[in-house]
Formats: sequence, structure tokens, C-alpha cells
Amino acid sequence: MALTSNARNLRKNQTDAERLLWQKLRNRQLCGQKFRRQFPIDPFIVDFVCLELKLIVELDGSQHAEQIEYDQNRTEQLQQRGFKVIRFWNNDVLKNSTSVLEAINMAILNVLISKRLLPQG
Repeated sequence: MALTSNARNLRKNQTDAERLLWQKLRNRQLCGQKFRRQFPIDPFIVDFVCLELKLIVELDGSQHAEQIEYDQNRTEQLQQRGFKVIRFWNNDVLKNSTSVLEAINMAILNVLISKRLLPQG
């Protein structure tokens, strides 16, 4: 229950980068895929996830430069559950959102192709 409460609190207090990216991901705007924000995947809360594709998008602020090992462990645990995790710096989202969205779009297409949900070629 605490995880859900924490996720709710994070949704109410988004960073500028999270707010900007959410405006582009919500309502199936990117490749028609449904994303959720600040979603609990026990024991973590991920920034954005497309559950259908098992694709997680994480945004990292400056504090992540000091917790590299924690982030790697977290990513490995999520990958062991079948998720693909992609990470971006908050600064990249704020200053170059077009490139970030293109990278997410490519990740979506790669997952669709790998799951044979989209024809290759």
C-alpha cells in the first residue's frame, strides 16, 4: 500500500522533465502505445511504463550520477522480469525533447518488431 501511496505522491509532484515527457506520452500519442507514469513495479516505482510492450522509460536527475550502482541493479532486476529499460537525463528531455522522443519511438518499434507485432522491412 505504501508503494501505491508513494507513486500517487510522485505523480502529484512531477519534475519539469517528467511533466514535459508525460505531455508527449499520454493518451497514446506515441505509436499508439499506452504509457503509465510513476507506476509501481514492486519494489520500485518506475517513471513511465508501457505494460503491453514491457518498456520502461526512466528519467535521471543529477542525483543519479552518484547512484550508478543502484540504478544498474534496479535495471537488471527489471530486465530479469522481462522489461526493457531506457534512461534519459532530465536535461536531455528539457533541452532536446525531440531526440528523446525519437529514441523512445525507436525503442517501441524495436520491441514491436522483436515481438513480431510489426512487419520487418
